[in-house]
Amino acid sequence: MTRRSLLSLSLVAALCPLFLNAQSPDWHKPFPAFRIAGNLYYVGTADLAAYILHTQQGDILINGNFPEDIPLLKKSMAQVGLKYNEITYILESHAHADHDAAIGTIKRETGASVWVMQEDASEVESLAPGRPGVHVDRVLRDGYSVELGGARLIAKHTPGHTKGCTTWTVRVMENNKVLNVVIVGSPNVNPGTFLVNNKTYPQIAADYLRTFSVLKSLPCDIFLGAHGAYFGLKEKYAKFKAGNGNAFVDPDGYKAWVTSKEQEFTTEWERQKKNPGSPKK
Repeated sequence: MTRRSLLSLSLVAALCPLFLNAQSPDWHKPFPAFRIAGNLYYVGTADLAAYILHTQQGDILINGNFPEDIPLLKKSMAQVGLKYNEITYILESHAHADHDAAIGTIKRETGASVWVMQEDASEVESLAPGRPGVHVDRVLRDGYSVELGGARLIAKHTPGHTKGCTTWTVRVMENNKVLNVVIVGSPNVNPGTFLVNNKTYPQIAADYLRTFSVLKSLPCDIFLGAHGAYFGLKEKYAKFKAGNGNAFVDPDGYKAWVTSKEQEFTTEWERQKKNPGSPKK
């Protein structure tokens, strides 16, 4: 880990003690890169998901993770025949350091443009400790598309986890069949989150309700997300390597996961209504 990465993490920890407690030992653990389906590739760690949508006109990266993960990103891309310097657009799931702390460095090294949902743009551009402090080249809104070389990603605004949390959808072709891919931003309610009387985010509960409505409306064949744990990355990859080419096709798993997360949110929201000022720890 570089001195800069250590400093960034220490500053984030100082500002948000619960942040480091939430870390998984898999956050920075290497994971084999692989083609998920069509022109969509997994190039993240064992839990911090990062994806490349490859085209002949350049590549689209979703999530940059931490600066210390950049060597793994470069190695992963090389493993599947992709070139780091051909990243053209950088997108993100949401404005938390585990998904975007490295995007400033990636932008400087590749010349890529950064596209971010409107409500998270100020966080990405912030020079506060632990923030990327990088210029957002294009501000997105719900339903905007990111198009390159025939590929088309759609940005779905799914707020709550952050104000600009984004779920990405894309259609890919595999074995002459069109598959709907959903890359979930996050519907999680992190420890310390106030769902009632939140002075800095008054509409947070309403935004979570909107997010679950959106997620339940999306057609999904391939279920992915900002963290590998969301969609069972390790378990599905083991099946994939064993010869199951459809291991990541999981529409029922997607529906069950969204239902489970909605119930978690509802339970915590009801608890906080009865005990205002006491978010889960």
